[in-house]
Amino acid sequence: MNTLESGRPDPRERGRTPAIERWACVPWRGRLPLVARAAGGLAVGLMLASVTGAARADCSRPIRVPMAPIGMSVVTSGGEVSGVYPDLLRKVSAETGCQFDFVVVPRARVEAMFAGSGADVLVPATRTSQRDLHGDFIPMMKARAMLISISSDRAPVESLTELGERRELRVAVVRGFDYGEPYQQLLRTLKAQRRLVVEADPAAVVRTLERNLADVTVMAPSILAGTLLQDSKTRPLLDRLRLEAMAELTWTDSGIYLSRHLPAKDREVLSDALERNSRSGTVWKTLQKHYPAGSYEDGLKAIVVPK
Repeated sequence: MNTLESGRPDPRERGRTPAIERWACVPWRGRLPLVARAAGGLAVGLMLASVTGAARADCSRPIRVPMAPIGMSVVTSGGEVSGVYPDLLRKVSAETGCQFDFVVVPRARVEAMFAGSGADVLVPATRTSQRDLHGDFIPMMKARAMLISISSDRAPVESLTELGERRELRVAVVRGFDYGEPYQQLLRTLKAQRRLVVEADPAAVVRTLERNLADVTVMAPSILAGTLLQDSKTRPLLDRLRLEAMAELTWTDSGIYLSRHLPAKDREVLSDALERNSRSGTVWKTLQKHYPAGSYEDGLKAIVVPK
């Protein structure tokens, strides 16, 4: 349900700020020998069994992963999930034998489940001190949120502090998104000023901007771009987006949280697999398969340059 916390909109005049042209639409387990013929063969067999066991260290139980649609990072359709992070977790499942149980819920519910031990994994997520209270973080890439709007001739905004002072601008956000304390302080300010529009997901934010119910939003550009790319009706908005860097929203780690309610052995198995995929550049290559060039570079960058 949409929550509108704004007064009557102030009149503004839309302009023709140049478009962001680069945002163009793009329309085994093997069976080991049970008997070794010689002591040397037995030793080799035991060693191979040990290696295979380490590679297929099944988790003690299914891993609970609630997910919400977030650009091309998580795409949901009829209860099914796809995208960058579901692909990554399925790869980890094949490598470790761990089973991931996906369920689609709103983002705010994802956060609540993770904080309340109802979820074993929070993905994707920027690293924040609040989330650190509940889980261990594995970085996958660098990310930053930006101020995003449909092109106009309004005066630029350079910081969240300034945005808080620009009372003519109504701001739409996704419930459950968190970009750190400066972002949370902005939300409190906007709510007090009755110009905060809170939506359940990025697609609802797009509709709010299209209908002129809000003027700007704050999120990673890749999230909004990925949302627009999924609908032929909204793709034309890609080359009309205006991106503005906010002083307080610097590049930060983005990745996956593992709940501390997970058994220690399960956390170790999953951490090893996730870190290995991050170091190898697999995560970034997976991202590039889902996001067309030009749609993510302003808000995402690799931690490790893929070979």
